[in-house]
Parts: sequence; C-alpha cells; structure tokens
Amino acid sequence: MGIFDFLGGEFIDVIEHTDDTDDTLVWRFERRGNEIKYGAKLTVREGQAAVFIHEGQLADVFSPGMYMLETNNMPVMTTLQNWDHGFQSPFKSEIYFINTTRFQDLKWGTKNPIMCRDPEFGVVRIRAFGTYTIRVSDPATFMREIVGTDGEFTTDEISSQIRNLIVPRFTNTVASSKIPVLDMAANMESLSQIIEEQVSPQMAEYGLEMPVFLIENISLPAAVEEAMDKRTSMGVVGDLHKYTQFAAAEAMGDAANNPGGGGGMGAGLGMGMGMAMAQNMAGNMAQPQAAAPAAAMPPPPPVETVWHIAENGVTRGPFSRAALGRMVSEGKLKRDTTVWSAGQDGWKPAGDIAELAQLFTVSPPPPPPPA
Repeated sequence: MGIFDFLGGEFIDVIEHTDDTDDTLVWRFERRGNEIKYGAKLTVREGQAAVFIHEGQLADVFSPGMYMLETNNMPVMTTLQNWDHGFQSPFKSEIYFINTTRFQDLKWGTKNPIMCRDPEFGVVRIRAFGTYTIRVSDPATFMREIVGTDGEFTTDEISSQIRNLIVPRFTNTVASSKIPVLDMAANMESLSQIIEEQVSPQMAEYGLEMPVFLIENISLPAAVEEAMDKRTSMGVVGDLHKYTQFAAAEAMGDAANNPGGGGGMGAGLGMGMGMAMAQNMAGNMAQPQAAAPAAAMPPPPPVETVWHIAENGVTRGPFSRAALGRMVSEGKLKRDTTVWSAGQDGWKPAGDIAELAQLFTVSPPPPPPPA
C-alpha cells in the first residue's frame, strides 16, 4: 500500500500508493499524525489521480507524474490558508489516490421479473442480467458526489447504486421497443447500446463513465421455457402418431433383447407397448375407410397342400403335388404308396386320394419288361 519516508522522524517526505487489488477505487494516504513537509515528493502513477484535500477543501487534482509540493507548481493551492507561508505554520492535509483504470466484468441483473406485453405470447415476465465496465472520468466530482471521507472505497459500495440506474432504463427500453421475446436475442447489441446511452449522463454526474454495457441473457420463467421446449420437440418429431408407433416398436425391440433385465420389467414394458400399439392399430382399422374397387384387391393365393410318403417304415417329405407328379413319371410313386398330408385322417394309398389319383391317369403306364 503506502510507502512512508520520514525525515527527522517527524515529516513525510515521499507520498505514493501502489495497489494489488482489483476492486479499490479510492484509497486515502494515512497521515498518522504527521505533517506534510513543504517540498515533499508526490508520485502519481499511470492509471491514478491524486486529490489533495486541505482543511476540508478540495485543493487540487494531480494527474500521473512526480510533484514537489511547493506553492510555485500548485497554483490552486496558493489561494489556500498556510500554503503561501510555505508550511511555516503547522497544518494537516489529506491525499486520496483514485484508480482511473477500467473496472471490468461488473455484474447487473433484475431482482424481480419484469412484466412486458409480447405481441406473440401476450403478457410475459422476463429476467435479464449482464456485465458492465466503469472508470472514474472526473476525480474531483467523484470525490464530492460519491466518496466523501471514505478512506477506502471499493466497487461493491457503488455497484448497487449503478444497478438501480440500469434496471429502470432496461425496463423502459425493452417495454417500449415492442420486440418479441423470441427476437430479443438478435437485438441484444442494439438494446445494450440504447441503455448505455441512457445511463451515461447520470453516471457523468457522479464523475464516472461506462465504456461498456452488455446484456448477456434475457430469459422467461421456467414453466414458460419448458412449454416452449415441448412445443419445439413436437415440431421436430413431426407426425406424432407415427412417432408413437416408432417409439413403441423400439421399446418392444429393447425388451426382446433384454428379456431378463429388471426381473421381467423389460418384457412387461414391451408387452404393454405392444398391446397399446395393437389397440391403436385396431382403432384405426375400426374407423370407416373408403372401399377399394374389387379389381384393386386380388384374393389371397391358395394354400398349397404338401404330402409325406411312408415306405418300409421310413417317412419322407414333404413334397409338393408337382414333385409327386415327377415321381409318378419316374416310377418312384405308385398307387399303393401310402401318403399323408395335414388334416388327413391317417395314411392312405396315393391312388385313393382324388387329388393325387389324377397324377396316375395323366402319366403313361410303366414300360413293359424287356423281351
């Protein structure tokens, strides 16, 4: 912080201040009961200003540089008591070091929701927050209007006051802009610029300026955002009926792939989804539909009968009727060969079955034995 050099153990010879914090706007150089010596050195670094207070009056403001506290280089102070005597009579003065650099990433936000009329949603409540930057532009005004006699003034002591300047202007700007809530994200830069222009004159009255003001987010209540998310999801899904069927089919597939998972829970879930989908499909089928022309709906193909052959205690098959016809022509199937098909009452000779008896009448008889 401050560095004190004492000459003769009584007077301060060097007055300076270094700061390693990131929130100190003003720091008072403590006298500790010592008097400032005529000709003492005052060092003001870049990013600083020094305000000299003499017997309760603001005497002068020093910009960056090194000064000898003498009457010939302090024209303002020459009009004050005792300065024209060259410190011949005792006096006490105060020096305040003011940080004139930018203080960045300071936060602002709305404590309570702001009521607005939205052209799409009607009356809505919105919240907003963001950041801003300040710097001391007029150290003398800042000392008179804000700091007073505070020996160590930080950004926390003024942040609430600045927020009280920002929020009403933000409310007025947003309400009068008539910008839909869904379009505010695309207009944050222009809204930030408007609010900055409205706040700056009031900040200047405090000896401050606001180089940067940003709106980072404008949000709706959680319930409204949740409803909007659902609406967006429905838009992404498209046909909700088809999506329901697809989700049910996927659930059935997952349950089939994991029949033992969860003590049968997966199988039960798949069965339930399958029943729901079946009921849904049955309901769709029950709805009246336009009858299609008869020519457009061909009848289903007939179910072909297949046959089994039993010879020497061994069964073969099944064979189609065409295959049996080839066997007849090759002499491998005879009238007394026993055959059977589904629905038939036991084994019967092929010649006794009307459907197969035709094969023997069409086929030529076996060739005569060689002479």
